[in-house]
Amino acid sequence: MLVLGIETSCDETSAAVVEEGAVKSNVISSQLVHAKYGGVVPELASRAHQRLIIDVVDEALKTAGVTKDQIEGVAATQGPGLVGALLVGLNFGKALAYGLKVPFVGVNHMEGHLYSNMLIEKKPTYPFLALIVSGGHTMLVLVDSPFEHRLLGQTRDDASGEAFDKVAKMLGLGYPGGPIIDKLAKMGNPAAIRFPRTYLDQGSYDFSFSGVKTAVLYYLRNNRLTDHANLSEQRLADICASFQMSVVDVLVDKTLTAAREFGVHDVTIAGGVSANSLLRSRMDEACKGEGRWLFYPPLEYCMDNGAMIAYVGWMKLLRGVTSSMELPAVANLELV
Repeated sequence: MLVLGIETSCDETSAAVVEEGAVKSNVISSQLVHAKYGGVVPELASRAHQRLIIDVVDEALKTAGVTKDQIEGVAATQGPGLVGALLVGLNFGKALAYGLKVPFVGVNHMEGHLYSNMLIEKKPTYPFLALIVSGGHTMLVLVDSPFEHRLLGQTRDDASGEAFDKVAKMLGLGYPGGPIIDKLAKMGNPAAIRFPRTYLDQGSYDFSFSGVKTAVLYYLRNNRLTDHANLSEQRLADICASFQMSVVDVLVDKTLTAAREFGVHDVTIAGGVSANSLLRSRMDEACKGEGRWLFYPPLEYCMDNGAMIAYVGWMKLLRGVTSSMELPAVANLELV
């Protein structure tokens, strides 16, 4: 089965073709217009999707070496995300499926990240524990079997990626903040500043990163560093390294605690923050120390991408799951 997947939940316009679960193409067009605003501007994002989606889909088909008439199913992100952005991809997918007379299925964006590690050659085995970390979400999910999963915990306030972006903005580093902080942190001392680690209630797998974000703000104010001209290169690197370590410590500790509690051998990380080099190395070290296997996708599958949507769509269509042409975009769609 050839399935076309469309992803427009935020600021990446992406389309991909999957054949029997194997990726034949994955085209991603990132919107650079948001950088000067320090974050994604919803109206600009939806307009950019409108301009880009036809070309992106055409390129995905061309790269896969197929024509639209060969497509046997269409999948598109239903949510969560920016509702205006979601509507572009969702409605385009519906119209294309209707015109081709093939089944259409809506996909939960978080399920896309959840199963993105199935796109690589060496796949995790069920049951596995998934840490999803992105700009809008941080959650731990126990995956018992395909589409049988339990949400163990999620963020109560800022997601990890959101905290990276906000701290980067405080430091005048631009958007997106994660890659910039990761790069600068390599030159800093992670023990230079003791930023807080928030673990919440005993036994809780929920997350909270607003505290460490606020701690960075107070540190800058108390040391009169809100004027970026007063920040030396080394001081900046130390702040980045210390902040990053405080976030990674919590992510690794909670993930390994859950893996022990539920007796899971395979652990996966996915979402934009899974590209973070410290998170990958610390999680890999922790998993190896306990005889567990860690899986994380290549960088192109960490970011929002059509391949993960096409893959989940393919799995659903194989099971006979389809969606109505009246399926709505849901900005706060939950993982169930």
